[in-house]
Amino acid sequence: MLQLNILLTVKQPDDIAKVRELLGTAARLSRQEPGCLRFEASQSNNNAALFFLNEQWESQAALDVHRTAAAYTTIYYPQVIPLVDRVPHPCTLVE
Repeated sequence: MLQLNILLTVKQPDDIAKVRELLGTAARLSRQEPGCLRFEASQSNNNAALFFLNEQWESQAALDVHRTAAAYTTIYYPQVIPLVDRVPHPCTLVE
């Protein structure tokens, strides 16, 4: 299983609502993909410009397929990425 946590910081305050809407749509679509165990997009209550993605994928192969699917290729990569600074944090679950 792969665990990804990604911190997104919206560059321009005027884009916060747009990023929120886009991430909500991308999350809903991503959760329907094969191999997606969890996909959540959260917005900070302390700083509206901060968003967090929490993703769990069955395998690297499932994540690779996700990166060719509509949520990634039509929403996240072309529309969200230009509006944010992105810091990925691949993680290992502590059990």
